[in-house]
Amino acid sequence: MAISFAAKAKAEICKLMPQRHCCAVAQCFGILLFSGSFGADGIRITTESREFAMFLPKLFKKGFGVDFDSYPSLQAPGKLSFSIWEEEKLLKIMSCCGFDPDNTVSLHINLAVLEEECCKTAFLRGAFLAGGSVTDPEKNYHMEFATSHHSVAREGYALIQEIMGFAPKTASRSGSQVLYIKQCDLICDFLAFLGAPVAAMGMMEAKLEKELNNKVNRRCNCDEANTSKVVEAAQEQLSAIRQLRTKGMFDSLPVKLLQAAKAREANPEASLTELAAMMEPPISKPAMNHRLKKLVELSQEER
Repeated sequence: MAISFAAKAKAEICKLMPQRHCCAVAQCFGILLFSGSFGADGIRITTESREFAMFLPKLFKKGFGVDFDSYPSLQAPGKLSFSIWEEEKLLKIMSCCGFDPDNTVSLHINLAVLEEECCKTAFLRGAFLAGGSVTDPEKNYHMEFATSHHSVAREGYALIQEIMGFAPKTASRSGSQVLYIKQCDLICDFLAFLGAPVAAMGMMEAKLEKELNNKVNRRCNCDEANTSKVVEAAQEQLSAIRQLRTKGMFDSLPVKLLQAAKAREANPEASLTELAAMMEPPISKPAMNHRLKKLVELSQEER
């Protein structure tokens, strides 16, 4: 089964284990706020990324010092789900994130957990791993973060604007709040910032290839249109020459027009530039065009 572009980007990010404890907590925090379920009654994190599934237990161990109560089989197809329900573990995690276990109705981004710039970066990495996606650039340019918490989406918007210097777009989808980006250059910058420079480079290469293909297609279409015009003009000129012969006017044409007519008859596919070079002496392209137009006019006058 082919690996998606988003899966490759997440696999690249999963190679970066936070070095500092505060960053490990911040990254776990981002995962929790953008995961399936996070509250005093339990935690459930679901993913399709095998790399993230292997990375997640190590990260939670480093950040919170806890193990999951339920692990999926990495050999199982489809989505993989991790769960924690033991009260002691939940209390420890909630405390590390600065939440009161008895009041988790409205979760939000606790900025006390993200005091350092490195922790803000780690938080966004976690948010992307759990609730982010990026479309294959050969199809479209789209990167997004989805969360079920309104406050998290609002504060995530401000955090991205603060760190990246641009504001994402917002939308609602099936009960989730979505922050998304459509500009290729901004997505590339964001992927590189999150720790996926290879994915960022792949997106930029796809963009350049698209632009090159579009330029080639436009040139081919232009050339094809020009070729069609040349062929139509040549057919009109040949038809005019045949008519002049039928009317018995061909041999009595002025020398210059007669020379042009004979050159066109002998070279029906030649361009004006090529025909102009055949004249004795050679003439300019506009002059050749004038002679051939005169032949057409003369044939039309005698109809």
